[in-house]
Amino acid sequence: MMWWPVGASLFASNIGSGHFVGLAGSGAAAGISVTAYEFNGLFSVLILAWIFLPIYIAGQVTTMPEYLRKRFGGNRIPIILAVLYLFIYIFTKISVDMYAGAIFIQQSLKLDLYLAIAGLLVITAVYTVAGGLAAVIYTDALQTVIMLIGALTLMGYSFAAVGGLEGLTEKYFLALATNRTENSSCGLPREDAFHIFRDPLTSDLPWPGILLGMSIPSLWYWCTDQVIVQRSLAAKNLSHAKGGSLMAAYLKVLPLFMMVFPGMISRVLFSDQVACADPEICQKVCGNPSGCSDIAYPKLVLELLPTGLRGLMIAVMVAALMSSLTSIFNSASTIFTMDLWNHVRPRASEKELMIVGRVFVLFLVLVSILWIPVIQASQGGQLFIYIQSISSYLQPPVAVVFIMGCFWKRSNEKGAFWGLILGLILGLIRLVLDFIYIQPRCDQPDERPAVVKDIHYLYFSMILSAVTLITMSTMSWCTEPPSKEMVSRLTWFTRHDPIVHKEQVPPASPLPPILSQNGTAEASSTNIQLDTVQENMSKTHSCDVTHKQSRVVRAILWLCGLEGKDQAEPVSRVDLVIVSLEENPTVKALLNINLILCITCAVFLWGYFA
Repeated sequence: MMWWPVGASLFASNIGSGHFVGLAGSGAAAGISVTAYEFNGLFSVLILAWIFLPIYIAGQVTTMPEYLRKRFGGNRIPIILAVLYLFIYIFTKISVDMYAGAIFIQQSLKLDLYLAIAGLLVITAVYTVAGGLAAVIYTDALQTVIMLIGALTLMGYSFAAVGGLEGLTEKYFLALATNRTENSSCGLPREDAFHIFRDPLTSDLPWPGILLGMSIPSLWYWCTDQVIVQRSLAAKNLSHAKGGSLMAAYLKVLPLFMMVFPGMISRVLFSDQVACADPEICQKVCGNPSGCSDIAYPKLVLELLPTGLRGLMIAVMVAALMSSLTSIFNSASTIFTMDLWNHVRPRASEKELMIVGRVFVLFLVLVSILWIPVIQASQGGQLFIYIQSISSYLQPPVAVVFIMGCFWKRSNEKGAFWGLILGLILGLIRLVLDFIYIQPRCDQPDERPAVVKDIHYLYFSMILSAVTLITMSTMSWCTEPPSKEMVSRLTWFTRHDPIVHKEQVPPASPLPPILSQNGTAEASSTNIQLDTVQENMSKTHSCDVTHKQSRVVRAILWLCGLEGKDQAEPVSRVDLVIVSLEENPTVKALLNINLILCITCAVFLWGYFA
């Protein structure tokens, strides 16, 4: 792809309806500090193109599990990451998307939150079965364009309604709910609402945590997440990938003006609803006693936009959420069947894999629905802060493993495994404690343990990173170094090593697909799945008898997407588009100049709003 579709795709993959609801809600509740996540991502997407992408290209890898298998060998780390990604899907993807979409439907149609969730899931199921993945691909681009046009239009209406940025600066601190108790501090705007850098001990986002603790999960998302990296690898060459990252970096400035400031304006215009402080009133307004800041953006859409544009914006938001849910369901099903179920039953048929995948998605949906009350109660009812806190507990160990693998040649599989295990155990302990000891409302005493109350989640991210780093370094030093083939062209310092073509030696006797993985560190689950499906399909055809299926069986097969399928579709590997690190000197110089300009603009924005 050219550089501009890559950049647009990177931005669209990152920004969705959950971002609109979450960023605007946090802006309404606490001011612009949440913008730090977007500005931090600006640097991370540039690091992807200039530092991490050359390593992935040199190693000729197309997926992140493939990189880990080549760099460390074995199957332990990819299996752990498969389980971890499923946890992340439940806690930060499926439940969050359902909640964000339900808020839009709830505010539009005045329905109960869970009735809105049920409606969203039914429409999503019809959308998925009727259109499939092709419908998702064809509608994503159009939805993103309309969403951006609508968001920019709404931004104009919002600033006009409040009197511009100066009017917002004056009126935000006066935006109080009329029903709040006079002698209570509940519902008061923060005095540092227009500052990104805040007190390191008592604030909601301490500045040392923003600079250090926030950067590690950001690197995980932008530099090692399969969805993001795959879009960069789809570029024509490294220069186009860099151009796409530059475009995405410039676009990352928009959320402050499209989402955060409008969220603060919504608090000014609809103080009694968005800034409600009484739990009983909040329950009536939005169904969440912890606060109603997350309705800030839907409220603006419904109250400020003209009738036609209002309906279009809501339709696009819900459609984007359904598209996102469909993609997540597909990814979760693939991870579970290919990376986990395939190890339990290596000779499973295509029909079995499809049914298991669909049943597992139903399980994920049920767990995610049960998890929504926890989202409502967490982090004072701020959706975006909830997402980031979960990320700070689960993502730093994975990020450190990738960083060490890319930049330290001595790191090996044992060090990576034990560093990952220890880091994830500590993160899961803190995650469980966070959900056992829910943050109290402002009018209640805080009786949580010190490890939850006094250690901010961004500081805990720093602790997790340090523990993983020390454990991985120690174990790697105390065990044997990795072989040369596990280092060559797979680290920053060896990316220019000559390519060594290994000779393929046929095995003495045929092995089952699952056993063949033990012979090489580079076997992929896709190849295993292909062999397995082909073998089982031959068995199926040999035993196939033309008998009439019952209507119940046909209905189940239709629901699982297996109706009328006499042959298995071939499973193909994703071909690496970029195969060389070579760049045109003139283009490279222009990109580097643009990089310096982009970083300069970002530093200015940090300084101006800090």
